[in-house]
Amino acid sequence: QMKLNNDSRRKFLKDTALVTAAASMPSLFTQARSNRKAGEKVKLACIGIGNQGASDLMQFHKSGLAEFVAFCDVDMEAPQTQAVLKQFPNVPRFQDFRKMFDKMGSEIEAVSIGVPDHSHFAITMMALSLGKHVYVEKPMARTFNEVELMMKAAKKHSKLVTQMGNQGHSEANYFQFKAWKEAGIIKDVTAITAHMNSARRWHAFDPKIKSLPAKEAIPTTLDWDTWHGVVKEHDYNHDYHNGQWRCWYDFGMGALGDWGAHLIDTAHQFLDLGLPNEISMVRADQHNPFFYPFSSTILFKFPERKGMPACDITWYDGLNNLPPLPEGYGSSAKLDSNIPAPSNGAIQSQKLNPGKIIYSKDLIFKGGSHGSTLSIIPEEKGREMASRLPEVPVSPSNHYANFLKACLGQEETRSPFAIAGPLSQVFCLGVLSQMLNTTLKFDRKKKQITNNKLANQLLVGEPPRKGWEQYYKM
Repeated sequence: QMKLNNDSRRKFLKDTALVTAAASMPSLFTQARSNRKAGEKVKLACIGIGNQGASDLMQFHKSGLAEFVAFCDVDMEAPQTQAVLKQFPNVPRFQDFRKMFDKMGSEIEAVSIGVPDHSHFAITMMALSLGKHVYVEKPMARTFNEVELMMKAAKKHSKLVTQMGNQGHSEANYFQFKAWKEAGIIKDVTAITAHMNSARRWHAFDPKIKSLPAKEAIPTTLDWDTWHGVVKEHDYNHDYHNGQWRCWYDFGMGALGDWGAHLIDTAHQFLDLGLPNEISMVRADQHNPFFYPFSSTILFKFPERKGMPACDITWYDGLNNLPPLPEGYGSSAKLDSNIPAPSNGAIQSQKLNPGKIIYSKDLIFKGGSHGSTLSIIPEEKGREMASRLPEVPVSPSNHYANFLKACLGQEETRSPFAIAGPLSQVFCLGVLSQMLNTTLKFDRKKKQITNNKLANQLLVGEPPRKGWEQYYKM
């Protein structure tokens, strides 16, 4: 097993103390940023360099603002990592992020984290405690409490930049929603439908299974121990790895965690939705204790806030679980060009592409996923209002450039933990409702589930496995 030795631990604690001291003197950070030379790049370490991690890495490369100083992945000889390593052969490489920080910490300014959901937390907490800016893929973490601790860490190290990887939050969808909300076009929203009915990454496991998959031989190049992170150890099975982890409660956040941040992010932020006070399972096909239902319908109820009416979000996923469509919705047969292709092949166009429908007192809005903009439906109503719609600013930077420019002190991130955290916690609550197949009542002020003792305990989840407890104390 790969664990920090005593010398490494002493260095880690020393570095943590130095960062904490520096964080109390903001002038040091301000001075460091202002003294950067023109054209200087951010020294970036990429943790997870296959599949989505590889996509993130290439986007950072295309920005021209990153200098790669370290790569880390639990399998450096897998096909999904080899392509990256061949393109950047001289970047130091590691299998364990702890050893990477131990050896390269002084040369790293920022990290990108493109690993499975269950591994986000420990890497993020260590990076922040060592004074590194953090870009972490969505959702922020797997449990409500982990997200809470990540938000607190970001607030504590307030001079560090954080960004969650919901890329559309830096595209036209973000700027349009903001402009339309400020102009009063989007107002008095009472209901939102969000749906992901594509077959992308859909599991085909037996819902009648009585135990987790059978033990298989661990690939010789895979560090299966480090892959687990804080989660209790599992026997290796190929159906946990390379994207399949998303389907299991022990590792991933299902379709909701995968797509929710691309569908309801702007509504959640600009309608100031915060946390729901009730979450209900309306439908859970093939419910079982091990992996997510084949189809789910989840109702989130948000109360009145800041002069805005109460609002419901209804989430639909599953191939046979299409949401009701309003009159004048139009066609959704054409594949949305804003939706990126998955790493494991071409996305399949379904009866209804991933998207959202927003119902307000006077208007209905139709939108897609990621950076897709909203349109007013029916089309006749949209044409009638065209001359009254505000001009939408063009994005000055995509999500990756935005993060790096923020590291350089030139911009502020659009999806920092303070904004992305509550959104991720909405998904955590939805997952608990899915897992237990029940209705949960939630106290927004106390951040506690009031009607289900087990669910309330699951806000924190199981204790971390031995050797990983320290990340919850940073």
